[in-house]
Amino acid sequence: MAELAKLFGALDFAAQQHIFQRRKGTFNIPYINHPIRVCYLLIQCGETDPDLLIAALLHDVVEDTQVTLEELTQQFGEAVSRIVMEVTDNMALPKEERKRLQVEKAPYLSHPARLIKVADKACNMEDLLRYPIWWSKSRKIAYFQWAYSVFEHCKGLNEKLDAYFLDVYQRGMQQWESQ
Repeated sequence: MAELAKLFGALDFAAQQHIFQRRKGTFNIPYINHPIRVCYLLIQCGETDPDLLIAALLHDVVEDTQVTLEELTQQFGEAVSRIVMEVTDNMALPKEERKRLQVEKAPYLSHPARLIKVADKACNMEDLLRYPIWWSKSRKIAYFQWAYSVFEHCKGLNEKLDAYFLDVYQRGMQQWESQ
């Protein structure tokens, strides 16, 4: 029961931090749906480690809000904070540099951080297929190809998660190649 309370505490914390943020696209979807989806995908793929699932819910709070790693450590412990730190981009860097570094650092991430990376990319790709967004076809393809580059360095830890990622990737590439 304590683990469930900690998980819901993380969900509540993430919801409060992302309260005014929205996903890209025309539906104005609350941003919190994304970390919930990442966490839920990991659960669907058989992952049960509480620190992994809590980090999945919190994976964007340092990157996208005013929350610090110190705050996460105080509230959710060193293990969760360390995982979140691994998947957090340095937002002071230009976008292309952040993307390059994600690919470069991916093979050296911890097991939980690599699982979150795969789930995060899969959920982002799924959203690009599901919801209208103003991105051009070439930008969507470029995102899918970049996500696949990250996946290549993170795969092999969860067969179901890898299969899910590949299914979304193939659906997207087939959809856009046929247009």
